[in-house]
Amino acid sequence: MPSNHHDNPGAPRRVIILGSTGSIGRQTIEVIRSLNAQRVGAGAPEAFEIVGLAAGAGAGAIFEQATHNGVRAVALATESGATSAPTGVECRTGPGAAERLVREVDADLIVAAIVGFAGLDATFAAIERGVNIALANKETLVAAGELVIDAAQRAGVSILPIDSEHSGVWQCLAGSAAPPMTLDANVRRVTITASGGPFRRWTREAIRNATPEQALEHPTWSMGPKVTIDCASLTNKALELIEAHWLFGIGPDRLRAIIHPQSIVHALVEFADGSTVAQLGAPDMRTPIQVALTHPDRAAGISDPTPWDAMASMTFEEPDLDRFPALAVADRVMRAGGVSGAVFNAANEAAVGAFLEGRIPFGAITDLSIGALDAIVGGGNAGRLRGLDDVREADAQGRRFVATELGTIRGGMTIPGKRAGVGGR
Repeated sequence: MPSNHHDNPGAPRRVIILGSTGSIGRQTIEVIRSLNAQRVGAGAPEAFEIVGLAAGAGAGAIFEQATHNGVRAVALATESGATSAPTGVECRTGPGAAERLVREVDADLIVAAIVGFAGLDATFAAIERGVNIALANKETLVAAGELVIDAAQRAGVSILPIDSEHSGVWQCLAGSAAPPMTLDANVRRVTITASGGPFRRWTREAIRNATPEQALEHPTWSMGPKVTIDCASLTNKALELIEAHWLFGIGPDRLRAIIHPQSIVHALVEFADGSTVAQLGAPDMRTPIQVALTHPDRAAGISDPTPWDAMASMTFEEPDLDRFPALAVADRVMRAGGVSGAVFNAANEAAVGAFLEGRIPFGAITDLSIGALDAIVGGGNAGRLRGLDDVREADAQGRRFVATELGTIRGGMTIPGKRAGVGGR
C-alpha cells in the first residue's frame, strides 16, 4: 500500500479519522481492525495504524475508541468532557480542533467523514500537508470544489471517494489513477444511482408533510440522520452529482442520476464506443471504505458479496422532479459555479436541522435551499471563488436566509425569493 510520508515502506499506514464517532467513522475502524486481523493471522505486520480521531462531540465515545485502538491524539469540537481524557491521550478541543489534529499529527491518509461544512478546514489542512484524503464528506466539494480540486492537483494529493456512487464510478474506470481527474470524450456519460428513499411511491402532498420519523426510515442504507433526510428528498443525490462533477472533471451534460430501489448497482459509466461498465455490490458502506483504504490493492473484506439472487428483480426508473425538485438543483449549481454550491449546501444543512427539530414541514427543506439560491445567487453565472473567505461568507448567507425565513413558514407558505413553480410541492 502506498504511503505519502512514511520513510519505512513496510510500516503500517498511519490514518487519521475525522468524524470517528459517526456512521462512516465507526465503520472505518471496523474495516481497519478486520484488515489488520487478516494480516496478523497470516503472520504479517498490521497494515494500518490509527494515529488520530476527531469528532464534533461525545467525549465518552471518542475516548473509548482511542483506548480500544491505541490512539494517543484526539480532537473534539466542544470542550465538554475533554478533562476526562484517558491517561496518555492528548485531546485538542474547540471549533478548530480537527484542523489542528491534521496539522500536528503525521499521517499517510486522512479519512474525512465529518458531516457537513464543518469538515472543510481540516480537509484543506490535509491537502496543504500533502496527505491523501479518503473523502466521505461530499459537502466539502459541493461548497468549495473549485478550490479543493485546484489545491489537490497542485499538491499532488489524491481524493479517494468513499461515497458508494463515486467509488463505483472510480471502480468502473479500471486502471485509472485516483481522482481528481478529468474524463475525456471517451466517456460518454456517468450515471449514479439512488434508492429513491422512503417516499419513492408517495404523493407530492404526502411527501411535503412527512414527519422526521418517516423520513429517517431509509429502505436500504444505514446512515446518520442528516444524510438520511437528504436521501429522502433526493437532495443527497443532487449533492453527489455536484461532487462527481468535481472529482471526475465532467459537466452536467454528461452526468445523471437514476432511481434503483435495490441499491445493488451503484454507478454506470457509458463509453463512446457504446459499452457500459457498471459497479455492483451489496448496500454496505464498508466496501467503498475498504476500496479507498487499500488502494491500489484489493483485500478480503468483511462485507457480504454481491447478492446475485437479487439481480433477478433489479429495476431502474427516471426520477420524478415534480415530487423531488431538489435533484434539479444540481444542474443549476454546476452551471452557475462560484458560491452557488456553498449557498445551496448551507441552506440545506440549516433547513434539515430545522426539520429534525420539528420547526418546518419536510417539503420546506427544498423550498428553503432553492429560495436561498434565488435570493443570494440569482439565476445566472456566479463567477469564480477567490478563496475560502468567499465560501465562508456564502455559507453564512445561506444559513442567515434560512434563519430569517423560519419564522414565516406555515405548511404550504411560499418562501420569499423562490421561483414560481419550483420547490414547495
